[in-house]
Amino acid sequence: MAFMELQGRMIETTGKLKQVQNQIRGKESDKKRAFLTLEELRQLPEDTNTYKSIGMELVSSLGLLSEFVLEPKSVLVNEQEQKLKDSETAITSLQTSKEYLEKQLAEIENNLRELFQQDPGLAHQIMSM
Repeated sequence: MAFMELQGRMIETTGKLKQVQNQIRGKESDKKRAFLTLEELRQLPEDTNTYKSIGMELVSSLGLLSEFVLEPKSVLVNEQEQKLKDSETAITSLQTSKEYLEKQLAEIENNLRELFQQDPGLAHQIMSM
């Protein structure tokens, strides 16, 4: 039945759209964190040594007591700039995916409307379920 197929496509597309929206939010959060970290780092003198988190998995696998390592400021600035660029690139790509999925969803909705206009009895059957 055409309705079941369209309903399945709509559920699948809506799920994908929500997933992409969540990924965009995550990347925007990463971008904001990198931007704020850069703002703080840029206020420090150039010869400042800074501490970088290396993550608990690495700490435990290496048998280290600390989860931070001393790094020159320039290393952290470069890393944060790269995170910022990577986040922006990912957001642009995800926005394209989001727009595509929104168009697909609109097309499915139009197909459902047409289906109900062609067969008004179908709408009554679905509503009675």
